[in-house]
Amino acid sequence: MDIFSIVRLAATKRASDVHMVAYNPPILRVNGSVQPVTEMATLTPDEIDQAFRQITTEEQRTEFEKHQELDLGYSIPDVGRIRCNAAKQRGTTTLIIRLLPSVVPSIDELGLPAICKDLILRPRGLVLVTGPTGSGKSTTLSAMINYLNATQNRSVVTIEDPIEFVYTNDKCVITQRELGSDTESFAEALRRVLRQDPDVILVGEMRDVETASAAITLAETGHLVLTTGHASSAPQTLERVIDLFPPYERPTVQSRLASLLNGVLCQALVPKADGSGRIAAIEVLLASPAVRSNIRDGKIYQLPNVIMTHAKAGMVLLDTVLVDYYNKKIISRESVLAFCNDQDAVAKLIGAGGQI
Repeated sequence: MDIFSIVRLAATKRASDVHMVAYNPPILRVNGSVQPVTEMATLTPDEIDQAFRQITTEEQRTEFEKHQELDLGYSIPDVGRIRCNAAKQRGTTTLIIRLLPSVVPSIDELGLPAICKDLILRPRGLVLVTGPTGSGKSTTLSAMINYLNATQNRSVVTIEDPIEFVYTNDKCVITQRELGSDTESFAEALRRVLRQDPDVILVGEMRDVETASAAITLAETGHLVLTTGHASSAPQTLERVIDLFPPYERPTVQSRLASLLNGVLCQALVPKADGSGRIAAIEVLLASPAVRSNIRDGKIYQLPNVIMTHAKAGMVLLDTVLVDYYNKKIISRESVLAFCNDQDAVAKLIGAGGQI
């Protein structure tokens, strides 16, 4: 068993992920679809355990035996960084490996909205980048950090699980901390981060109330805080952050978010119609006075209308981006309907050749 040859094969096929599950051949995700490597034999449990040992330390294996779950990062020559999740299924080990670009593309190369450059240069506040698993959130944040690194003299501290992209200091000083090896938890790292003289703090994921509370507090102290989450729209992102807190705290959290928020980027990676890869479709919510007022009042349900009526300010709904890509023949009708949030409204629009 040579896990490195499997990952290199995945790289040549431009796969984003490798699934190693017992009694199946290696399975690759290419352009969003999973497909088995039919020319390879099925994997035995022992072979997957061998592969696991090839990319882990003794300490990591001990942690896996204790918790039966493990996230780790690893560098493979000629391929770059990978992120691996190890878990148990039906009594056997399964490995899910994400291939990360060896060089992070720029904001322009990724086709990200120009507002990404503005948001990363803000001196303080909170920026949320959200979307489903595998939607490119980490890549978007890395492109933004690289833009900052090339243009501003700032101190950046990242707290990640695991470290995905490794930065080289340019104009910025970038310190990267990994859960497990460098710190016990997001919340614990955030409690001590102010002693590390940061200007910008990247939190890998706002996954619990302790992390959310610490991130909001750091933004209140005059730092720029970047973090990710899992949601299908910008308003839903804010709802999920607020819902992390007990009901009696939510009005206060709404007020704090209203004053701190810079923007929310909610993205999806959509297959191109010509089969040449995927394209990022990104919903943009910016903290205008109307947005702040609705967040403060708990009227999150009104935010889609605010986004629709503030296009000139740079806001845009995900569905609008998808319809625009469809009209330009970049993506198919099936993809529009699969990734949109309001399927009925979008179906009527693309059926009539209209636009949101």
